[in-house]
Amino acid sequence: MIRPSVLASVTLGLALAGPASAEEVYGTLEPFASEAIYFVLTDRFVNGDPSNDHRDQGGEHPTFDVPLQPCDGVTGNVGYLGGDFRGLLDNAGYIRDLGFTAVWTTPIIDNPDQAFTGGDEITCTGFGTDRGKTGYHGYWGVNFHRLDEHLPSADLDFAGLTRGLREAGLKTILDVVGNHGSPAFTMPVAQPQFGQLFDADGRLVADHQNLPPEKLDPENNPLHRFYNTQPDLVQLSDLNADNPEVMDYLVDAYLHWIGQGVDALRIDTIRHQPLSFWKTFSDRIRAEHPGMYMFGEAFDDVAENIAPFTLPENGGIAVLDFPMKTAMVEVFGSGQAGFERLVDALHLEDGPYANPYDLATFYDNHDMPRIDATDAGFIDAHNWLFTARGIPVVYYGSETGFMRGQLEHGGNRAYFGQERIDAAPQSPIHRDLKRIATLRRESPALQRGLQLPVELSGDRAAFYRVYQHDGTAQTALVLLNKGDAPQAFTVSRYLQPGTWRDGFSGETVTVGRKLRADVPAHGVRVFFLDQPLTRKDLRAELAKRMATD
Repeated sequence: MIRPSVLASVTLGLALAGPASAEEVYGTLEPFASEAIYFVLTDRFVNGDPSNDHRDQGGEHPTFDVPLQPCDGVTGNVGYLGGDFRGLLDNAGYIRDLGFTAVWTTPIIDNPDQAFTGGDEITCTGFGTDRGKTGYHGYWGVNFHRLDEHLPSADLDFAGLTRGLREAGLKTILDVVGNHGSPAFTMPVAQPQFGQLFDADGRLVADHQNLPPEKLDPENNPLHRFYNTQPDLVQLSDLNADNPEVMDYLVDAYLHWIGQGVDALRIDTIRHQPLSFWKTFSDRIRAEHPGMYMFGEAFDDVAENIAPFTLPENGGIAVLDFPMKTAMVEVFGSGQAGFERLVDALHLEDGPYANPYDLATFYDNHDMPRIDATDAGFIDAHNWLFTARGIPVVYYGSETGFMRGQLEHGGNRAYFGQERIDAAPQSPIHRDLKRIATLRRESPALQRGLQLPVELSGDRAAFYRVYQHDGTAQTALVLLNKGDAPQAFTVSRYLQPGTWRDGFSGETVTVGRKLRADVPAHGVRVFFLDQPLTRKDLRAELAKRMATD
């Protein structure tokens, strides 16, 4: 579960300890594990300042409001739609009230001022079909040192956004790209900015010149030296990891933005650069900002393939938990698999990750179909996401089931808007998400506690989260029911006798050998014990799991 290097200070040898001693028990001591993350595709959230819409931008290749007629012409749109820093900050209280403590925004850097004319023609179900798209999503950087003009307002720059979010009780996660810039070739006629990179002073430092990668000549043309000569992701300009100038460019740019109030980094497309690249990158960032939490996107359902990024020798970068995402879709989506499907994805013992508790857990985002779930399925998914190990991430709109089941061009990235936010509290998904997210926000056990399964089968799940560290002792007993009828739970295994309290009602219950509780349909019960554990077999099992490599 947790590697020995992480546990140098852990006290083991329970047989020698006194019956009331509080040994160190936890899943992680990573500070950012206390957070819950709300992910916003900024342009699609709320248009708080229409003056920065740039509706006339792009000339014959306009960038604002480009509906996809081949799809439904309504929800499919590949132009900018106006979401900005002002719209996000105006709703910081909404996000915090929902139970979240951090906001992950899509990249803030400057993107091209026209729609892309190259690439493959857009299809309603295709991925990476980019003809006619704009950089509304932020991932097509042309100047990593400058803000995209659609985001700030005259009175609100990025530093102002992070300051305002912090005042509202929210941390800021910056989305960074280290492997590519904008689309770079296949244009009928070369377009300005596409395939180009500019420095902080606006000087051109790299240019693909609308050439396919194999036609680039970095040895003789200095404008080609930033790029690889083999293609990678569609028509995107592919950054050369072996060129130290590329590393300098990225680190300098991101240190600039981090200095304006960033608390953590999400790294896009992390597997498209070698491990050594990320080791250097993380070392240089943490040299200026020690301990900064980073998590990367390695789009792979096999844990062994994405775990190497998490190892200290490779930079110690957590990852988005794609294996868990796949399992969650099967369990809480239309497939309705049993809770047993989640067991292997947890990797609580002898897993490949440096620490599975540091992973960012989620069930969908902007690069895949939104989960195809009923309201009850969303509620069940959130009850798991906010009580099981990992740092929960929820994509904007999921609190109401927005555009459920939809792909990118069918509504996955549709505009949310202020009216939907104002109406969101009427949704049962919103109500129950707020309930469980708020509970996690107040519980060190649910945030960082070691997870000890009791039952994961069918529609039922029962497990402990145990946190004993630095004078704080809390154990949570979590009971989940994703069935359509109430379930009666009786828990005796590893149960610590004592006075437990209901996490939601605050009522206390005196527990001896068994704890009995009814859990409503699609419901959750959480009981807390706020004292050190003394039960011998429980303490022995926890010690074994703490020592597991």
